[in-house]
Amino acid sequence: MGSVADEAEITGPLLAAGGGDGATTPAVAERVPPWREQVTVRGIVVSAILGVLFCLITHKLNLTVGVIPSLNVSAGLLGYFLLRSWTAALERLGVVTKPFTKQENTVIQTCVVACYGLAFSGGFGSYMLAMDQKTYELIGTDYPGNRAVDVKNPSLGWMIGFMFVVSFLGLFSLVTLRKVMVIDYKLTYPSGTATAMLINSFHTTSGAELAEKQVSCLGKYLSISFLWNCFKWFFSGVGDSCGFDNFPSLGLAAFKNSFYFDFSPTYIGCGLICPHIVNCSTLLGAIISWGFLWPYISTKAGDWYPADLGSNDFKGLYGYKVFISVSVILGDGLYNLIKIIYATIKEIMNARSKEGRLPLVLVQDDDEGSKLSAEEKLRSDTFLKDRIPSWLAGSGYVCLAAISTATVPMIFPQVKWYLVLCAYIVAPLLAFCNSYGAGLTDWNLSSTYGKIGLFIFASLVGQRGGVIAGLAACGVMMSIVSTAADLMQDFRTGYLTLSSPRSMFVSQLIGTALGCVIAPLTFWLYWTAFDIGNPDGMFKAPYAVIFREMSILGVKGFSALPQHCLAICYGFFAAAIVINLLRDVTPKSVAKFIPLPMAMAIPFYIGAYFAIDMFVGTFILFVWERVNRKESEDFAGAIASGLICGDGIWSVPSAILSILRIDPPMCMYFKPSLSS
Repeated sequence: MGSVADEAEITGPLLAAGGGDGATTPAVAERVPPWREQVTVRGIVVSAILGVLFCLITHKLNLTVGVIPSLNVSAGLLGYFLLRSWTAALERLGVVTKPFTKQENTVIQTCVVACYGLAFSGGFGSYMLAMDQKTYELIGTDYPGNRAVDVKNPSLGWMIGFMFVVSFLGLFSLVTLRKVMVIDYKLTYPSGTATAMLINSFHTTSGAELAEKQVSCLGKYLSISFLWNCFKWFFSGVGDSCGFDNFPSLGLAAFKNSFYFDFSPTYIGCGLICPHIVNCSTLLGAIISWGFLWPYISTKAGDWYPADLGSNDFKGLYGYKVFISVSVILGDGLYNLIKIIYATIKEIMNARSKEGRLPLVLVQDDDEGSKLSAEEKLRSDTFLKDRIPSWLAGSGYVCLAAISTATVPMIFPQVKWYLVLCAYIVAPLLAFCNSYGAGLTDWNLSSTYGKIGLFIFASLVGQRGGVIAGLAACGVMMSIVSTAADLMQDFRTGYLTLSSPRSMFVSQLIGTALGCVIAPLTFWLYWTAFDIGNPDGMFKAPYAVIFREMSILGVKGFSALPQHCLAICYGFFAAAIVINLLRDVTPKSVAKFIPLPMAMAIPFYIGAYFAIDMFVGTFILFVWERVNRKESEDFAGAIASGLICGDGIWSVPSAILSILRIDPPMCMYFKPSLSS
C-alpha cells in the first residue's frame, strides 16, 4: 500500500509553501504568521460580504434544481480579489496595511464556506420547506398520512434559533480526529487540495522555478476548464435533459443506467488527485450497482415493490439505493472508527506500541522511508503546533448537545428530548463516515444521512407528530455531518497552505455564526419576494414535496420498505467489514489491489457517470506515470486543481445567469434513430 500513500500525497513547491528562494527547500524560507494574525477584522468583513452572495446563490439553486456545486474554490478566488483590491486601494491613499498572506486568504475561504454551507444543510429548499402549508396542500389533503396538524410555516425567529442550536455541534464532533484524517490517512479532499493550490499560486513569490511552472500550468488548465464550461452552457437548454452533461457517450442503453462520460473537468481532476485504488473502487462500485444490482432489482417491479412508483419513492428502487449505499458506508466507517479507538487505547496502554496499518497509509520502518521532506515536515509541524485541546472539543460537544437537547423540543414539540439525545450520541459516527467518504471521493452525502435520520425518527414517533419529528431530525443530522465534512476539508486546505488549525477552527466558528443569521435572512428575501413552492413557477422547490412524502412514509416504519431491502443491507454491511479485514490481514502486495468499500458505496446512490469521469482521470495519470513519472509528480496536482478550479469558478456566473433568467440558447439532446 506504499504506492497508495505516495499517490495520495501530492508534493512540490506549489503545495509546500508557495515559493521561496529555491526550488528544493522553499518551505523552510517562509515565515508562518501566528494564528491570531491569520484571523483579521478585514477578513471577517470580506467573509460576511461573500457569505451573503454565496447564500443567495445557494438558495437559488436549492429552490430550482436542488443541486449545489462546491463553491470552495470560488470562495478562495473572490476572497483573494476582494481583499487584494482593498489593500491596493488603501495603499494608493497612503495607508499602510498588513501584508495579505495566504493564511489569511485560507481563513476567509473557510469562513465563507462555513457560512454558505448552512444555506444548504439548513434545508431551506428541502426539509424545512417540507413542513409548510403549501407543501401540505401540494401533496393533497386526501393523501394517506398527510395531516393538517403536521404543518409548521417558516418564520425568521424559529429558523435562526434552530440554526444556532444545531449548527455548531458538527465543528466539535471530529476536530480531535483531524491528524488521523489529514496526516495519517492522507485523505485527499480534492476540492480542498485544489483550493489550497489556487491560494498558494496567488501568493507564490518569484524564485522557485518549479513553483512558477506549476502556477502557469494551473492557470492554463483553469482557463481551459472555465471556457469549456462556458461552451457547454450554450448547449444545455432548459431542463435537465440537454447538453454535454447528458451525452450518451456509451450508448443510450448504458445512459439509462447512468453509464456515460459527462465531460466534467471537476471529476477528471478528482481522478488525477485521488489514488488509483480510490478511482478503481468507485468504478467497481458503479459496475456492481448500476451494471448488475439495480437492473436486477428493477426486474422485480410488481413483485418486490409496486411498479408504478416515482423515482424518489422509498417504497421502490430508490429505497434500495439509499439504504444499501448507507449500509456499506456505515460498515466501512464503523470498522475504521473502531480501529482508531483501538489504536488510541493501545498507545495509551503502551507508549512504545505503534498504530496499526491504516487504510491509506504505509507504515515504514526503514530510515529512508520514514524521513519526511522539509516541506512535508513543515506542514505537519504547523498543523500540529496549535492544537485544539481534546478536552475543549469533548466538553464543547457535550455542552452544545445538552443545550440543543433542551431547546429543539421547544421549537418542535413533536421531538422528545431523549430522541434528540440519541441523535447526538450516534451523530459523530455518521460525521466520521461522511468526512471519510468526502476525503476519498469529494462527495458530501449529508443529505443521505439526513434522509436516514428522517426515516428512523418518523417511525419512532409514529402517527402523532412523526412527520414533523422526522423532518426536524433530518435537519439535526444534516447539519452535523455536513459541517464536520466541510471542517475536515478546510483542515486539508489549511494543512497545504501552512495555516494554523486553531485559526481555521475559529474562522469556522465565526462563519457558522454568520451563517446562522445570513442564511435565514437571505432565504426570507426569496420567501417574501417570490412564490416559493409553486410547481408552475420559477422556484418550484422540488425537494420539499419529496422530503415530506419520505417523512409520511417513514411514519409507517421499516415495514414500508420494499421486500428484501433490509436483508440485502445486512449482507452489504457485513461485506464492507470483511473487505476491510482482508485489506488488513493480507500481504501489502495483495492488499493494495483490494477495493475500498467507502469509495465503492458512493456511486450506489449517486450514479455511475462521475465514476467514469474519475477513472478517465486516473487512466491519464497511470499512462503519464509510465511515460514520465517525474513530470507527472510535479504537474498532475496543478492540472487537476486547475480543472477543478475552473469548473468551480464557472458556478458563480452560471448561477447569476440563472438568477437573471437568462437561458442557454440551444438544447442538444439525443434519442434513438428511427428504424427504416
